[in-house]
Amino acid sequence: MRQLTSLDAQFLALESARQAGHVGGLAILDPSTAPGGSLDCEDIKRLMEERLPLLPPMRWRLAEVPLGLDYPYWVEDPDFDLDFHVRELALPSPGNDRQLAEQVARIFSRPLDRARPLWELYVIHGLESSRVGVLTKIHHAVIDGMSGAEIMGLLLDLTPEGRELPPAPDNAGEHPPGDLEMLTRGLLGVPRYPLRLLRSLPSAVPNIEDTPLGTLPGAGTVGRLAGLAQRVLPGGDSRPGRTRLVAPKTSFNGRITPHRRFVFGQLPLDEVKAVKNEYGVTVNDVVVSICAGAVRRWLLAHDELPDSELVAQIPVSVRTSEQVGTYGNRIMLMSAALFTDEPDPVVRLRRTHEALRVMKERHKALPAELLKDVNHFIPPAVFSRAAQLTFRLSTSRPGRPTWNLVISNVPGPQFPLYLAGARLEANYPVSVITDGMGLNITVMSYCGHLDFGIVADRDQMPDLWSLMDWLRDALEELKPRPKRRRKPA
Repeated sequence: MRQLTSLDAQFLALESARQAGHVGGLAILDPSTAPGGSLDCEDIKRLMEERLPLLPPMRWRLAEVPLGLDYPYWVEDPDFDLDFHVRELALPSPGNDRQLAEQVARIFSRPLDRARPLWELYVIHGLESSRVGVLTKIHHAVIDGMSGAEIMGLLLDLTPEGRELPPAPDNAGEHPPGDLEMLTRGLLGVPRYPLRLLRSLPSAVPNIEDTPLGTLPGAGTVGRLAGLAQRVLPGGDSRPGRTRLVAPKTSFNGRITPHRRFVFGQLPLDEVKAVKNEYGVTVNDVVVSICAGAVRRWLLAHDELPDSELVAQIPVSVRTSEQVGTYGNRIMLMSAALFTDEPDPVVRLRRTHEALRVMKERHKALPAELLKDVNHFIPPAVFSRAAQLTFRLSTSRPGRPTWNLVISNVPGPQFPLYLAGARLEANYPVSVITDGMGLNITVMSYCGHLDFGIVADRDQMPDLWSLMDWLRDALEELKPRPKRRRKPA
């Protein structure tokens, strides 16, 4: 049994009839490299059966603690049914990108069944150029970006022939706990909360805005007061206080519907690196800056460009080398300015570089045990209700959202990979939107390109495909121009 953390539980708490907490990816595969030149549902099932012993999260289901006395646990599902989780469908002709994106959006609009392990996989036929799509859908409570990449790393191979697998861990002896056992676990945990709370206060409270609790009502005020006290008391923290970013409201910061839009596309990694080298910035700086340029174009087209910059939520991994293979969520939700108010693309890039540098410095200064400390800060039942209240307040109260959108950049391998022998051509991320934050731009690098997956509310952004075009335009604006040679005198 493995207990969920507060951040894992928050992704469960956010779910309602209109918003879901699962993430995933759309893999585009070339079946010509697979045995027999084809890839179907049975091939994927055979691969999954072979690799499942190495992928414990794929067999975990939720076990709730009665009365909400403690966070839920993951337990082995004794009735695991692979046929339920792996499914097959086909697009009608011609099977173009827009048809595929529409099917992905519909599948991701449906919640996962909490009585079973929280994942599904769809093998999608009928794509143009005889390609095959594999859509994975797994709850964010199970994985973050890095642990999701670990799972894909166990499913993907370096050659079409596959590989020799390491020995599977021994999970013998595990049994699903009964209600009485879960209630006992919850009751035993209750007396420990006051001690955990006292230990976590010095670390968690001054930094609460950088934790999953940062969006709770009043959290920002409490954190700022605690941080001020630390700085003025003798021997206190000498770091400067953080500058609070204030997000303006846009049309994608309202109450979302149950329905999604999804678009995807690629940008060449070598062109992004050329921009990086030209201006002395990072690849991530370029990615965030071109996202700002594309969102600026969308806001201008809809006559709602705010005078001030937007605020992006940027997940930052805090997973250590010792935590590889532990799954779950090891991320901090950091804030950074998104300079949609800046018309000059080069100035926008330089401002982005500085804003992300400050965010990184802030992240480095956070206590190493902050994520663990905040996990003990609020009792689970109170936390779940507070998280749900926060999502409602983000749109019902007059005022501004905490963040405008999510931008996440997950590094990936720069060499070809294979799934059941079929060559992976692209892997487009599909992520989460919530009330108050109805736009998510996630990018994963792979084999010389950046694969963008963009998710939005179906009603708030009906013209979402334009963002992909404007991302390309924003990169084009930054590309270094060849220097002209002077003509000989």
